[in-house]
Amino acid sequence: MGLVIAAAVAGPVCLAQNVFDVLIRDGLVIDGSGSQGFVADVGLRGDRISRIGDLSDSTADRVIDARGLVVAPGFIDIHNHSDFTLLEEPRCESMIRQGVTTMVLGEGGSAGPVKAGEREWTTLGGYFDHVEQRGVAANICSYVGLTQVWRYVKGDALEPADDAQVGAMGELVAEAMREGAMGLSNSLLMPPSSLVTTEQLVTLAKVAGEHGGLYSTHIRDEGRGVFDAVAEAVRVGSEARIRVDIIHLKIADQALWGRMAEVVEMIDSARRAGLDIRANVYPYTAGQNNLRAIIPPWAHDGGNDSLLERLRSPAARARIKRDILDPDQDWYNHYLAVGSDWSRMLLVQLSGAANTSFVGRSMKDLIEARGGDPFDVLFDVLVEEGGSVRTVYFHHREDDMLHALRKPYVSVGSDGAAISPGGPSGSTHPHPRWYGTFPRVLGRYVREQGALALPDAVRKMTSMNAEKLGILNRGLVREGLLADLVVFNPDTIADRATFSDPHQFPAGILHVFVNGGEVLTDGAHTGRLPGRVIRRNRL
Repeated sequence: MGLVIAAAVAGPVCLAQNVFDVLIRDGLVIDGSGSQGFVADVGLRGDRISRIGDLSDSTADRVIDARGLVVAPGFIDIHNHSDFTLLEEPRCESMIRQGVTTMVLGEGGSAGPVKAGEREWTTLGGYFDHVEQRGVAANICSYVGLTQVWRYVKGDALEPADDAQVGAMGELVAEAMREGAMGLSNSLLMPPSSLVTTEQLVTLAKVAGEHGGLYSTHIRDEGRGVFDAVAEAVRVGSEARIRVDIIHLKIADQALWGRMAEVVEMIDSARRAGLDIRANVYPYTAGQNNLRAIIPPWAHDGGNDSLLERLRSPAARARIKRDILDPDQDWYNHYLAVGSDWSRMLLVQLSGAANTSFVGRSMKDLIEARGGDPFDVLFDVLVEEGGSVRTVYFHHREDDMLHALRKPYVSVGSDGAAISPGGPSGSTHPHPRWYGTFPRVLGRYVREQGALALPDAVRKMTSMNAEKLGILNRGLVREGLLADLVVFNPDTIADRATFSDPHQFPAGILHVFVNGGEVLTDGAHTGRLPGRVIRRNRL
């Protein structure tokens, strides 16, 4: 009798083990570790990867035939600016359709802390709660931004911080870390963060490091001062005893093109000395900043209104022009970085009636249309546009980028944001990386050029970024881990977004799962919002 009961009990249990919510059959599993792929079935149950192997005797509510396709971990975008676009467009289409399942936010200006009344929250933790309540298609996590805590304590005045102010910033960093921030991030290229001293960076980075965080740095100069800027990042890592990730490592000044080997040797040397210094890149030879980045730092003192006053003043204009052409202080000069060539500046966001026809055209086109001194045109346009014109600068070279990308400690990040052609940002002209970063790596640099092997490229977009952040339950195709997955065709995957026509989704990505929820089916967005907030202290 006992044997009969045992058999009766065992039958349904065995059956349940072979029933999945989703079964992905016969795909080439590139598991994110860097290892060679293997053909297997992947069974999902709930939000987890339940089993991997020969599941031919299994059944599922949803079966995907993945023959000829790659099954990989969902891509983790280590450098993403969707902090606020995801509130308007929670479907995160330009990211989901690239295979991105986790977006890492908060470079420099994070979503918190903010003063009461500015937002519906005041802390980074409050922002996390807000996103969870609204829903989002992709997972998110965030650094706390140096720009954010600096402005919270000091406002927009461009003056050095004293010890008491740095102490107050440290308390804000500690609070954000307790709320789940992944570390401290900065953008030292532009004021006000450019005012922070190396010693102050060490002080603040120590706070993040004490909570297990990462120091993510947009270094102070990516052009002629790049060597000193990398040295500063290494010093912060050493003195603060914190892991470092250098944001979109590049040589962004034609005067230094071809010298990336010297830059990465600085990182290699630091790593040989026992420091954990890493970097990320995006696979393009142009970066996006703002037309106002051409203006020297002193002219930004007091914030945007003060900048606009100076741009209207003939005397200030004359000084600004002199400092752009012959700078008397160290700062990253975008104008000189592109070889003083207005044609290498692509205007991507203009709103003034006299200017909108130049969206997607070069600054040279606008200058020629208006006539007169090019710098007067620059100043006039900035005034007309309220001090802000998003601009793409063609300032670095593919061979330098690839030299960095091939390094075993360099991963991939988009520096983009989640938008869609039909959304609120559909009339803007963003950098194509917002739509194409990850497919571009897999199409152009893996399949077409052979610059990277497929397993290594996938690793640079998945487990490497998870490891940097200390995320242990994502980034690999492994049993028991959360089911963030992308299924793509290695023969057709490609970016379609271009500098002239950026609002184009990529080809070759068929299915995307976030926490087991299918967000992309046969290339179509399902509308589901299964994303979660990943807090460092709740992994």
